[in-house]
Amino acid sequence: MDKVAYDEFGLFHQNAAEYALALAASPVVRREAIDVGDGRTVSVLVWGNADPELVFLHGGAQNAHTWDTVLLALDVPAIAIDLPGHGHSGWRTDGAYTPANLADDVAVAVARLAPNAHGVVGMSLGGMTALQLAVRHPHLVRRLMLVDITPGVNRHKAKAVLDFVNGPQSFPSFDSLMARTKEHNPTRTESSLRRGILHNAHQLDDGSWQWNYDRGSHTRSSDVEPTTEPDTGAVPDSALSPAWDDFAAVTCPMMLVRGGVSPVVDDDDVAEASRRQPSIEVEVVDGAGHSIQGDRPIELAALVSAFIPSPRRRP
Repeated sequence: MDKVAYDEFGLFHQNAAEYALALAASPVVRREAIDVGDGRTVSVLVWGNADPELVFLHGGAQNAHTWDTVLLALDVPAIAIDLPGHGHSGWRTDGAYTPANLADDVAVAVARLAPNAHGVVGMSLGGMTALQLAVRHPHLVRRLMLVDITPGVNRHKAKAVLDFVNGPQSFPSFDSLMARTKEHNPTRTESSLRRGILHNAHQLDDGSWQWNYDRGSHTRSSDVEPTTEPDTGAVPDSALSPAWDDFAAVTCPMMLVRGGVSPVVDDDDVAEASRRQPSIEVEVVDGAGHSIQGDRPIELAALVSAFIPSPRRRP
């Protein structure tokens, strides 16, 4: 049995090479564990040594590394959080991974590590969490970018995503896991998918592989035990219920970014978002599916840079 090598902080050069990003040196990234009570911690990737300017929240069944290429392109101090039940963060014993509960945990980490952040970027479940963060802890959210998510999402719109995430928890080998991942991500490069797997799964002593996250943290099928590949941003049950009133209650500037080939956000959602928040900015990233940060990270980084300006950021 061959053991697959994995160095969490040793893959950034691959991200940079894939997108022709110049790295003068290896990025300064560390992990911090923030106590959120009940014996649980929230794990955070801290990029840089200066006061973080941005906060990133990933989608369901993903982890903080989904933002690696975006953060390399931005080259500013930031934090990317592993949501509870994902990555290195602790699991909830009650399985209640609602956006409100997640937001309260995230608020502890943001208040500790990035209280002066200029904006929060959240994708899918991370977007619904960021929305609740803006409502419940508005002093921590000065600008809000939602990546391919609105309160209008439902099972019909998310069917392609949910069909993708429903599958086995375990795989007999890395190759079998990769084969299924490639099948469902035909537009993604193999190197990108490999990194995603390494960040989101682990190898057992018998050579088989399992996903890392709490399987109760996203949608369950009635007859199929679900899982997901890296960077799909699965939409959980808790994100499928209407929350348009909370959306309307946000007082900071907002941007909605749609994936050009994603079915999750449709024109009706955009119309309702604009009705509830007349000043909201809406952008479409051509060729991107639901996980825009995985499909078109450089384009997404450019939108972040324009919407949440920074004197540190590259022009």
